[in-house]
Amino acid sequence: MNIPKFNILDNLSLKDFESEAELIPLLTSEDEEALKKEELPDSIPILPLRNTVLFPGVVIPITATRDKSIQLINDSNKGNKILGVSAQKDKDIEHPSPQEIYSIGTAAKILRVLKMPDGNTTIIIQGKKRFKIKKFINKKPYLRAQVESVEEKNSSQKNSEFDATIESIKDMALQIIKDNPNIPSEASFAIKNIQSPSFLINFISSNMSLSVKEKQKILEVLDINKQALMSLKYMDIEYQKLVLKNDIQSRVRNDLNQQQREYYLQQQMKTIQEELGEVSYEEELDEMKSRSKDKKWSETVSEHFDKEFSKLKRMNPQLAEYSVQRNYLDLFIDLPWNDHSVDNFDLKRAQKILDRDHYGLKEVKNRVTEHLAVLKLRNDMKSPIICLYGPPGVGKTSLGKSIAEALGRRYVRISLGGMRDEAEIRGHRKTYIGAMPGRIIQAIKKASTSNPVFVLDEIDKINSGVQGDPAAALLEVLDPEQNTKFHDNFLEMGYDLSKVMFIATANSLSPIYPALLDRMETINMTGYTVQEKSLIAKKHLLPKQLIEHGLKRNDLSLNKDILIKIIESYTRESGVRGLEKQIAKCVRYVAKSISLEESYIKKPLTKDLHKILGIEKVHRDKYENNHSAGVVVGLAWTSFGGEILFIESAVSDGKGILSITGNLGNVMKESATISLEYIKSNSKKLGLNDFPFGKYNFHIHVPEGATPKDGPSAGIAMMTSLVSLMTQKKVRSKLAMTGEITLRGKVLPVGGIKEKILAAKRSKIKEIILSNDNRRDVEEIDSSYLTGLTFHYVSEMYEVIKLGLTNQFVLNPKKF
Repeated sequence: MNIPKFNILDNLSLKDFESEAELIPLLTSEDEEALKKEELPDSIPILPLRNTVLFPGVVIPITATRDKSIQLINDSNKGNKILGVSAQKDKDIEHPSPQEIYSIGTAAKILRVLKMPDGNTTIIIQGKKRFKIKKFINKKPYLRAQVESVEEKNSSQKNSEFDATIESIKDMALQIIKDNPNIPSEASFAIKNIQSPSFLINFISSNMSLSVKEKQKILEVLDINKQALMSLKYMDIEYQKLVLKNDIQSRVRNDLNQQQREYYLQQQMKTIQEELGEVSYEEELDEMKSRSKDKKWSETVSEHFDKEFSKLKRMNPQLAEYSVQRNYLDLFIDLPWNDHSVDNFDLKRAQKILDRDHYGLKEVKNRVTEHLAVLKLRNDMKSPIICLYGPPGVGKTSLGKSIAEALGRRYVRISLGGMRDEAEIRGHRKTYIGAMPGRIIQAIKKASTSNPVFVLDEIDKINSGVQGDPAAALLEVLDPEQNTKFHDNFLEMGYDLSKVMFIATANSLSPIYPALLDRMETINMTGYTVQEKSLIAKKHLLPKQLIEHGLKRNDLSLNKDILIKIIESYTRESGVRGLEKQIAKCVRYVAKSISLEESYIKKPLTKDLHKILGIEKVHRDKYENNHSAGVVVGLAWTSFGGEILFIESAVSDGKGILSITGNLGNVMKESATISLEYIKSNSKKLGLNDFPFGKYNFHIHVPEGATPKDGPSAGIAMMTSLVSLMTQKKVRSKLAMTGEITLRGKVLPVGGIKEKILAAKRSKIKEIILSNDNRRDVEEIDSSYLTGLTFHYVSEMYEVIKLGLTNQFVLNPKKF
């Protein structure tokens, strides 16, 4: 009950009301008879109420915030002060239609009107009699309807059962007022002074803590006997809640700190819900047991579940451990134990899907096709664990989705970048508050099958911390001999991951834990050539961006020449991520022109790129000439692909000191030192036996000093540069070289051959010197990339000098 709002009516500050209006907080039998005799007009304005129901005889304040309602109140207050009040079916509707208002309402008289400082209007109204809406005649400026009076069915003869019900209502109301500390004791005087049974029912029904729907049910009951019984029923529920609340408070009324107080409130709410039948723990346990019957569990797993389920049944639902145990069993049931999706063994379909989504990448596609072929012959084969490594933007992560579609499996992915807690992989023990399974088990639960394609993204970005090393935890996950019973700390049971196809991605293999790398089958995804990038842009990137920006295919066309210009002058990468951004910029330029109704070029030329994309962002070195001694073209690998590298040498008077500049790393500096020492020790063999090494200083420089450089692959280029400087002979025209040297003059193989060859071809190089051991790397490259190039394979440094230097001296040679 909520009686206090009637106790403060006399304390309200009132204005803008007529002096003859009277407040009638309580209704006598004579007043009730007078109300019944009053005739309603044929039509009255209808005021929808959001969160309450008005009963006949009851006085309530109402605050109007809607413009329609304020206008209705003002018009009615100027007239006969009579209006119809009916509750909304949905309180969240701002402007209810006739269908969204209950047809049974209460005619009311405006007693007082209050203009509030915030612009709203508050009125005090008294219910007169029930009415039924016959039809709505106006919707604007507010609702108006034809209504008819609805009379209560009041028995003329006294009924002892009815009298007893009324007495029970009074007694229970007085008991609620007595037991509820929030209701002042003065409210009992109001209950005792009500003589009319009808008004007593209306008064109490109006002030009970019921929903609008429940109050509307009471209002629509016309039989006063049924009204009394319904009100008594709701009062009994309210009284039981009050008794239960007081009982809980009396049992736990101790000195509670903040944590105990929060716990008490939660338990109080749980107990109330249980007593009202809203939550049944027995039903919850029965549902959990029935779900477990449908699982394909082994005998061991089934026994473990029965044991843990029995433990849950013995627990008190009010204990904190109960929710932990329940969450554990929910996970246990939700995991797809022995549930596997059916693989699609259509090899041609798989090949078609992989070719559709990714250009090139033959090695990866062949590996997936091989796996499908073996699965087709032997269905119980363990899934491979593959690590795709290569520069950013070449499609490593997206390839996982295509593989999942090709195999007909579910796809899940977790990012390992920045992970430094072992519990992220293995989970927490369930004894801890907030314990949860690791991300591996969570992802398997999300996949709903035990054989998804599982992408472990950025496996090279894992870090170790004080919470342990996640890379060490992955050893069990990615070991085919161990992952048949992967142990998660939360699950406390071995889970079979052997059917999961793990695909790890990395930009570099060097940061990966060696033992972890040994468990994976590595596949190198090298960068794309300019020709490959232009084809990818034409077939995939441009159509994708046109669709994403709401344009049609014929709104913009980029030919091969302009795509190559964008690739070479506006991007510096191995993949196509930056290329896609530049194409998106071109598409946005077109979209803006169309929106502004400006003219634009649908088929731009290379000269138009400056206007669309701005100035060129990338300057690539080109081969110049061989006019200077000591200048050699080397080849380098970067995360953006291959680049040519100029090695420059100079000599000056001094004492044989070697200076090295160009922001070089330790390995590269060591290569320069080895080169000079080899030349000194083999000067006779190189035709430099008369060179005065002690009278001159040597300086080796690699341009673009702001860019850090390191690695052994510039060794033969540095040595060739020094020999060219000392002999003043020209280096062979349009020649580049890469390889590591030793003090014995051996030429060792280096990596990144494909990227280096592409860089040489892009820079108009015609000949390349490589280590003899790099021959196999060249043979693996598509022959179309090697057109126009001549390769020289060497094992000794003197072969490099013989091939790299001509017998022709430079212009104005220095004499030593």
